Amino acid sequence: MIMSDIIIIGGGILGASTAYHLAKLGNNVTVIDKEEPGSATDAAAGIICPWISQRRNKVWYSLAVKGAGYYPALIHELKQDGITNTGYKKTGALVIRTEKKQAERLFKLAEERQADAKEIGAISFLSPNQIAKHMPVLSEQYFGVHLEGGARVDGKLLKQSLIDAAKKYGAKFHVGEAKLKNNSSHLEVLLNDEKMKADQIVLTNGAWLPDLIKATHPICKVKAQKAQISHIHVKNHETDEWPVVIPAGTKYIVPFSNGKIVVGTTHEDEHQFNTNVTAKGLHEILHQALHIAPGLAKAELVETKVGFRPAAPNFLPVFGRLPGYQEVYLANGLGSSGLTTGPFLGKELAAFITNQSMELDPNDYNVSCLFEE
Repeated sequence: MIMSDIIIIGGGILGASTAYHLAKLGNNVTVIDKEEPGSATDAAAGIICPWISQRRNKVWYSLAVKGAGYYPALIHELKQDGITNTGYKKTGALVIRTEKKQAERLFKLAEERQADAKEIGAISFLSPNQIAKHMPVLSEQYFGVHLEGGARVDGKLLKQSLIDAAKKYGAKFHVGEAKLKNNSSHLEVLLNDEKMKADQIVLTNGAWLPDLIKATHPICKVKAQKAQISHIHVKNHETDEWPVVIPAGTKYIVPFSNGKIVVGTTHEDEHQFNTNVTAKGLHEILHQALHIAPGLAKAELVETKVGFRPAAPNFLPVFGRLPGYQEVYLANGLGSSGLTTGPFLGKELAAFITNQSMELDPNDYNVSCLFEE
Protein backbone atom coordinates (compact mmCIF):
# COMPACT_ATOMS: atom_id res chain seq x y z
CA MET A 1 0.00 0.00 0.00
CA ILE A 2 1.29 3.46 -0.92
CA MET A 3 1.50 5.69 2.14
CA SER A 4 -0.02 9.13 1.85
CA ASP A 5 0.16 12.55 3.46
CA ILE A 6 -3.35 12.98 4.82
CA ILE A 7 -4.75 16.08 6.51
CA ILE A 8 -7.83 15.73 8.68
CA ILE A 9 -9.79 18.89 9.50
CA GLY A 10 -11.79 18.39 12.69
CA GLY A 11 -10.55 16.54 15.76
CA GLY A 12 -13.73 15.36 17.48
CA ILE A 13 -14.51 11.69 18.06
CA LEU A 14 -14.87 11.00 14.33
CA GLY A 15 -11.71 12.84 13.29
CA ALA A 16 -9.69 11.32 16.14
CA SER A 17 -10.81 7.81 15.24
CA THR A 18 -10.07 8.36 11.55
CA ALA A 19 -6.63 9.70 12.43
CA TYR A 20 -5.88 6.72 14.67
CA HIS A 21 -6.83 4.14 12.08
CA LEU A 22 -5.09 5.93 9.18
CA ALA A 23 -1.90 6.40 11.21
CA LYS A 24 -1.98 2.77 12.30
CA LEU A 25 -2.02 1.83 8.61
CA GLY A 26 1.24 3.75 8.18
CA ASN A 27 0.02 7.01 6.65
CA ASN A 28 1.46 10.42 7.50
CA VAL A 29 -1.49 11.99 9.29
CA THR A 30 -1.96 15.58 10.40
CA VAL A 31 -5.06 16.71 12.27
CA ILE A 32 -6.10 20.36 12.47
CA ASP A 33 -8.73 21.39 15.00
CA LYS A 34 -9.54 24.92 16.08
CA GLU A 35 -11.00 23.68 19.38
CA GLU A 36 -14.18 25.60 18.74
CA PRO A 37 -16.41 26.10 21.80
CA GLY A 38 -19.42 23.83 21.49
CA SER A 39 -17.68 20.61 20.47
CA ALA A 40 -20.31 17.87 20.50
CA THR A 41 -17.74 15.26 21.55
CA ASP A 42 -16.46 17.25 24.53
CA ALA A 43 -19.95 17.97 25.82
CA ALA A 44 -21.35 14.48 25.38
CA ALA A 45 -21.72 11.57 27.76
CA GLY A 46 -22.51 8.60 25.61
CA ILE A 47 -24.96 5.77 26.12
CA ILE A 48 -23.90 2.73 24.12
CA CYS A 49 -27.17 0.84 23.77
CA PRO A 50 -28.74 1.04 20.29
CA TRP A 51 -30.56 -2.29 20.43
CA ILE A 52 -33.87 -1.01 21.80
CA SER A 53 -34.08 1.92 19.39
CA GLN A 54 -37.43 2.11 17.62
CA ARG A 55 -36.16 4.17 14.71
CA ARG A 56 -37.37 2.59 11.49
CA ASN A 57 -34.29 3.41 9.42
CA LYS A 58 -32.60 0.03 9.05
CA VAL A 59 -29.43 1.55 7.58
CA TRP A 60 -28.99 3.74 10.65
CA TYR A 61 -29.70 0.81 12.97
CA SER A 62 -27.12 -1.35 11.21
CA LEU A 63 -24.48 1.34 11.66
CA ALA A 64 -25.38 1.89 15.32
CA VAL A 65 -25.25 -1.84 16.12
CA LYS A 66 -21.89 -2.20 14.39
CA GLY A 67 -20.68 0.87 16.27
CA ALA A 68 -21.68 -0.59 19.64
CA GLY A 69 -20.23 -3.96 18.72
CA TYR A 70 -16.88 -2.42 17.77
CA TYR A 71 -16.18 -0.94 21.22
CA PRO A 72 -14.68 -4.03 22.92
CA ALA A 73 -12.21 -4.52 20.05
CA LEU A 74 -11.30 -0.82 20.02
CA ILE A 75 -10.74 -0.68 23.76
CA HIS A 76 -8.56 -3.79 23.49
CA GLU A 77 -6.52 -2.18 20.67
CA LEU A 78 -6.03 0.98 22.69
CA LYS A 79 -4.94 -1.07 25.69
CA GLN A 80 -2.32 -2.78 23.50
CA ASP A 81 -1.15 0.71 22.53
CA GLY A 82 -0.71 1.57 26.21
CA ILE A 83 -3.92 3.61 26.56
CA THR A 84 -6.11 2.45 29.45
CA ASN A 85 -8.12 5.46 30.66
CA THR A 86 -10.55 5.50 27.74
CA GLY A 87 -13.71 6.64 29.53
CA TYR A 88 -15.59 3.50 28.41
CA LYS A 89 -17.19 1.05 30.82
CA LYS A 90 -19.78 -1.66 30.40
CA THR A 91 -22.24 -1.03 33.24
CA GLY A 92 -25.46 -2.27 31.67
CA ALA A 93 -28.41 -0.22 30.48
CA LEU A 94 -31.75 0.18 32.21
CA VAL A 95 -34.65 1.00 29.88
CA ILE A 96 -37.63 2.20 31.92
CA ARG A 97 -41.33 2.72 31.21
CA THR A 98 -44.29 3.59 33.43
CA GLU A 99 -46.55 1.05 31.73
CA LYS A 100 -45.75 -2.61 32.29
CA LYS A 101 -46.99 -3.55 28.80
CA GLN A 102 -44.59 -1.05 27.20
CA ALA A 103 -41.68 -2.52 29.11
CA GLU A 104 -42.75 -6.03 28.11
CA ARG A 105 -42.77 -5.02 24.43
CA LEU A 106 -39.23 -3.66 24.77
CA PHE A 107 -38.16 -6.89 26.46
CA LYS A 108 -39.48 -8.87 23.48
CA LEU A 109 -37.82 -6.46 21.03
CA ALA A 110 -34.47 -6.91 22.77
CA GLU A 111 -34.86 -10.70 22.67
CA GLU A 112 -35.63 -10.60 18.95
CA ARG A 113 -32.62 -8.44 18.19
CA GLN A 114 -30.27 -10.47 20.35
CA ALA A 115 -30.03 -13.12 17.63
CA ASP A 116 -28.08 -10.67 15.45
CA ALA A 117 -26.40 -8.77 18.28
CA LYS A 118 -24.90 -11.12 20.86
CA GLU A 119 -23.21 -8.15 22.54
CA ILE A 120 -26.58 -7.28 24.11
CA GLY A 121 -25.74 -9.89 26.75
CA ALA A 122 -28.25 -11.07 29.31
CA ILE A 123 -31.71 -9.46 29.19
CA SER A 124 -33.84 -9.10 32.34
CA PHE A 125 -37.33 -7.79 32.97
CA LEU A 126 -37.44 -5.80 36.21
CA SER A 127 -40.25 -4.85 38.57
CA PRO A 128 -40.20 -1.48 40.37
CA ASN A 129 -38.69 -3.15 43.44
CA GLN A 130 -35.97 -4.79 41.38
CA ILE A 131 -35.18 -1.48 39.65
CA ALA A 132 -34.56 0.14 43.02
CA LYS A 133 -31.72 -2.33 43.63
CA HIS A 134 -30.01 -1.26 40.39
CA MET A 135 -30.70 2.46 40.74
CA PRO A 136 -32.01 3.59 44.16
CA VAL A 137 -32.62 7.21 43.15
CA LEU A 138 -35.26 6.39 40.52
CA SER A 139 -38.98 6.91 40.95
CA GLU A 140 -40.84 3.81 42.12
CA GLN A 141 -43.31 4.01 39.22
CA TYR A 142 -41.16 2.29 36.60
CA PHE A 143 -40.93 -1.16 35.10
CA GLY A 144 -37.76 -1.85 33.20
CA VAL A 145 -35.57 -3.93 30.93
CA HIS A 146 -31.94 -4.41 31.89
CA LEU A 147 -29.45 -5.07 29.07
CA GLU A 148 -26.15 -6.41 30.32
CA GLY A 149 -24.22 -5.18 27.29
CA GLY A 150 -25.12 -1.50 27.69
CA ALA A 151 -22.24 0.85 28.39
CA ARG A 152 -21.28 4.43 29.09
CA VAL A 153 -18.50 6.50 27.58
CA ASP A 154 -16.96 9.86 28.38
CA GLY A 155 -16.59 11.47 24.96
CA LYS A 156 -13.76 13.79 25.88
CA LEU A 157 -11.71 11.00 27.46
CA LEU A 158 -12.24 8.62 24.56
CA LYS A 159 -11.31 11.30 22.03
CA GLN A 160 -8.08 12.02 23.92
CA SER A 161 -7.32 8.30 24.07
CA LEU A 162 -7.61 8.05 20.29
CA ILE A 163 -5.44 11.15 19.84
CA ASP A 164 -2.75 9.81 22.18
CA ALA A 165 -2.77 6.47 20.39
CA ALA A 166 -2.60 8.13 16.96
CA LYS A 167 0.44 10.12 18.10
CA LYS A 168 2.17 6.85 18.96
CA TYR A 169 1.86 5.98 15.26
CA GLY A 170 3.28 9.33 14.18
CA ALA A 171 0.16 11.47 13.76
CA LYS A 172 0.57 15.21 14.32
CA PHE A 173 -2.01 17.54 15.81
CA HIS A 174 -2.29 21.31 15.34
CA VAL A 175 -4.64 23.75 17.03
CA GLY A 176 -5.78 26.40 14.58
CA GLU A 177 -8.28 27.29 11.90
CA ALA A 178 -7.83 25.43 8.63
CA LYS A 179 -9.07 26.96 5.38
CA LEU A 180 -9.59 25.40 1.98
CA LYS A 181 -8.32 27.12 -1.17
CA ASN A 182 -9.67 26.11 -4.56
CA ASN A 183 -6.74 25.65 -6.93
CA SER A 184 -8.25 24.76 -10.33
CA SER A 185 -9.04 21.04 -10.06
CA HIS A 186 -8.07 20.42 -6.44
CA LEU A 187 -8.30 21.90 -2.97
CA GLU A 188 -5.40 23.06 -0.82
CA VAL A 189 -5.29 23.31 2.97
CA LEU A 190 -4.06 26.51 4.55
CA LEU A 191 -3.15 26.79 8.22
CA ASN A 192 -2.33 30.35 9.31
CA ASP A 193 -2.16 31.20 5.58
CA GLU A 194 0.56 28.59 5.04
CA LYS A 195 -0.03 25.82 2.52
CA MET A 196 0.18 22.32 3.93
CA LYS A 197 1.20 19.28 1.91
CA ALA A 198 -1.64 16.81 1.40
CA ASP A 199 -2.29 13.91 -0.94
CA GLN A 200 -5.73 13.54 0.59
CA ILE A 201 -7.93 15.77 2.74
CA VAL A 202 -10.54 14.51 5.20
CA LEU A 203 -13.30 16.76 6.51
CA THR A 204 -14.67 15.66 9.89
CA ASN A 205 -15.48 19.03 11.44
CA GLY A 206 -19.11 18.28 12.21
CA ALA A 207 -21.55 21.17 12.43
CA TRP A 208 -18.97 23.60 11.02
CA LEU A 209 -18.67 21.85 7.63
CA PRO A 210 -20.95 24.29 5.72
CA ASP A 211 -18.74 27.24 6.64
CA LEU A 212 -15.55 25.39 5.68
CA ILE A 213 -16.70 24.47 2.15
CA LYS A 214 -19.01 27.40 1.37
CA ALA A 215 -16.73 28.73 -1.40
CA THR A 216 -17.01 25.52 -3.44
CA HIS A 217 -20.30 24.13 -2.12
CA PRO A 218 -22.63 26.97 -1.11
CA ILE A 219 -25.39 24.42 -0.48
CA CYS A 220 -24.53 22.03 2.36
CA LYS A 221 -27.42 20.61 4.35
CA VAL A 222 -25.59 19.83 7.58
CA LYS A 223 -27.56 21.42 10.40
CA ALA A 224 -26.27 22.18 13.88
CA GLN A 225 -28.48 21.12 16.77
CA LYS A 226 -27.70 22.58 20.18
CA ALA A 227 -27.52 20.27 23.19
CA GLN A 228 -27.34 21.33 26.82
CA ILE A 229 -26.16 18.62 29.21
CA SER A 230 -25.90 18.98 33.00
CA HIS A 231 -23.41 17.38 35.37
CA ILE A 232 -24.49 16.83 38.98
CA HIS A 233 -22.88 15.24 42.02
CA VAL A 234 -24.55 12.99 44.57
CA LYS A 235 -23.21 12.09 48.01
CA ASN A 236 -23.47 8.82 49.92
CA HIS A 237 -23.89 6.66 46.83
CA GLU A 238 -21.44 4.38 45.01
CA THR A 239 -22.36 5.30 41.44
CA ASP A 240 -19.61 3.63 39.41
CA GLU A 241 -21.59 0.44 38.78
CA TRP A 242 -24.97 2.07 38.22
CA PRO A 243 -26.43 1.40 34.77
CA VAL A 244 -27.18 4.09 32.23
CA VAL A 245 -30.89 4.96 32.32
CA ILE A 246 -32.99 5.32 29.18
CA PRO A 247 -36.56 6.54 29.74
CA ALA A 248 -39.10 7.26 27.02
CA GLY A 249 -38.35 10.41 25.03
CA THR A 250 -35.03 12.18 24.61
CA LYS A 251 -33.80 12.47 28.20
CA TYR A 252 -31.25 10.21 29.88
CA ILE A 253 -29.21 9.67 33.03
CA VAL A 254 -25.59 8.50 32.81
CA PRO A 255 -23.85 7.68 36.12
CA PHE A 256 -20.05 7.79 36.38
CA SER A 257 -17.74 7.11 39.30
CA ASN A 258 -17.38 9.14 42.50
CA GLY A 259 -20.96 10.43 42.52
CA LYS A 260 -20.82 12.07 39.09
CA ILE A 261 -24.06 11.85 37.12
CA VAL A 262 -24.75 13.36 33.70
CA VAL A 263 -28.34 14.25 32.79
CA GLY A 264 -29.55 15.46 29.46
CA THR A 265 -30.42 16.67 26.99
CA THR A 266 -32.00 19.41 24.91
CA HIS A 267 -32.52 19.38 21.13
CA GLU A 268 -32.49 23.00 19.95
CA ASP A 269 -32.55 23.99 16.30
CA GLU A 270 -32.56 27.80 16.72
CA HIS A 271 -29.32 28.93 18.34
CA GLN A 272 -26.86 30.66 15.93
CA PHE A 273 -24.03 28.69 17.62
CA ASN A 274 -24.73 30.42 20.92
CA THR A 275 -22.95 28.47 23.67
CA ASN A 276 -24.85 30.09 26.54
CA VAL A 277 -26.58 27.86 29.06
CA THR A 278 -30.19 29.00 29.10
CA ALA A 279 -32.76 29.02 31.88
CA LYS A 280 -35.23 27.22 29.63
CA GLY A 281 -32.76 24.52 28.72
CA LEU A 282 -31.64 23.98 32.30
CA HIS A 283 -35.23 23.82 33.52
CA GLU A 284 -36.12 21.27 30.83
CA ILE A 285 -33.22 19.00 31.77
CA LEU A 286 -33.56 19.16 35.55
CA HIS A 287 -37.36 19.04 35.61
CA GLN A 288 -37.35 15.82 33.62
CA ALA A 289 -34.36 14.36 35.50
CA LEU A 290 -36.04 14.87 38.87
CA HIS A 291 -39.31 13.45 37.58
CA ILE A 292 -37.43 10.31 36.56
CA ALA A 293 -35.10 10.22 39.56
CA PRO A 294 -36.48 12.20 42.54
CA GLY A 295 -33.63 10.85 44.63
CA LEU A 296 -31.36 13.33 42.84
CA ALA A 297 -33.18 16.36 44.30
CA LYS A 298 -30.39 17.20 46.74
CA ALA A 299 -27.58 16.63 44.26
CA GLU A 300 -25.16 19.49 43.60
CA LEU A 301 -25.37 21.09 40.15
CA VAL A 302 -21.73 21.17 39.06
CA GLU A 303 -21.85 22.47 35.49
CA THR A 304 -23.85 22.46 32.28
CA LYS A 305 -22.08 21.86 28.99
CA VAL A 306 -23.16 22.89 25.50
CA GLY A 307 -22.40 21.07 22.27
CA PHE A 308 -23.61 21.28 18.67
CA ARG A 309 -24.59 17.99 17.05
CA PRO A 310 -24.23 17.76 13.25
CA ALA A 311 -27.43 16.50 11.62
CA ALA A 312 -27.73 15.40 8.01
CA PRO A 313 -30.95 14.91 6.00
CA ASN A 314 -33.04 12.05 7.40
CA PHE A 315 -30.73 12.08 10.44
CA LEU A 316 -28.51 9.47 8.78
CA PRO A 317 -24.70 9.77 8.92
CA VAL A 318 -22.94 10.05 5.57
CA PHE A 319 -19.42 9.50 4.29
CA GLY A 320 -17.64 9.54 0.94
CA ARG A 321 -15.87 11.88 -1.45
CA LEU A 322 -16.65 15.58 -1.60
CA PRO A 323 -18.40 16.05 -4.96
CA GLY A 324 -16.01 17.38 -7.57
CA TYR A 325 -12.82 16.49 -5.68
CA GLN A 326 -11.43 12.96 -5.83
CA GLU A 327 -8.81 13.65 -3.15
CA VAL A 328 -11.22 15.10 -0.56
CA TYR A 329 -13.30 12.92 1.76
CA LEU A 330 -15.88 13.73 4.38
CA ALA A 331 -18.00 12.12 7.05
CA ASN A 332 -20.76 13.92 8.90
CA GLY A 333 -24.27 13.84 10.33
CA LEU A 334 -23.71 11.64 13.37
CA GLY A 335 -26.28 13.57 15.38
CA SER A 336 -27.09 12.34 18.88
CA SER A 337 -25.53 8.92 18.22
CA GLY A 338 -22.03 10.29 17.66
CA LEU A 339 -20.35 8.40 20.47
CA THR A 340 -22.03 5.16 19.44
CA THR A 341 -21.17 5.41 15.74
CA GLY A 342 -18.15 7.75 15.59
CA PRO A 343 -15.28 5.39 16.48
CA PHE A 344 -16.52 2.69 14.10
CA LEU A 345 -17.28 5.13 11.29
CA GLY A 346 -13.76 6.53 11.67
CA LYS A 347 -12.40 3.02 11.11
CA GLU A 348 -14.60 2.55 8.06
CA LEU A 349 -13.67 5.96 6.63
CA ALA A 350 -9.97 5.09 6.99
CA ALA A 351 -10.62 1.83 5.14
CA PHE A 352 -12.55 3.67 2.41
CA ILE A 353 -9.73 6.18 1.88
CA THR A 354 -7.07 3.47 1.69
CA ASN A 355 -9.10 0.97 -0.37
CA GLN A 356 -9.26 -1.61 2.42
CA SER A 357 -12.13 -4.03 2.95
CA MET A 358 -15.15 -2.51 4.68
CA GLU A 359 -18.17 -3.64 6.66
CA LEU A 360 -20.39 -0.79 5.48
CA ASP A 361 -21.66 -0.16 1.96
CA PRO A 362 -20.76 3.47 1.12
CA ASN A 363 -23.80 3.67 -1.16
CA ASP A 364 -26.03 3.43 1.91
CA TYR A 365 -24.42 6.56 3.39
CA ASN A 366 -24.00 8.66 0.27
CA VAL A 367 -22.92 12.28 0.81
CA SER A 368 -24.89 13.52 -2.22
CA CYS A 369 -27.92 14.23 -0.02
CA LEU A 370 -25.99 17.09 1.59
CA PHE A 371 -25.67 18.98 -1.68
CA GLU A 372 -29.00 18.49 -3.44
CA GLU A 373 -30.98 21.68 -4.04
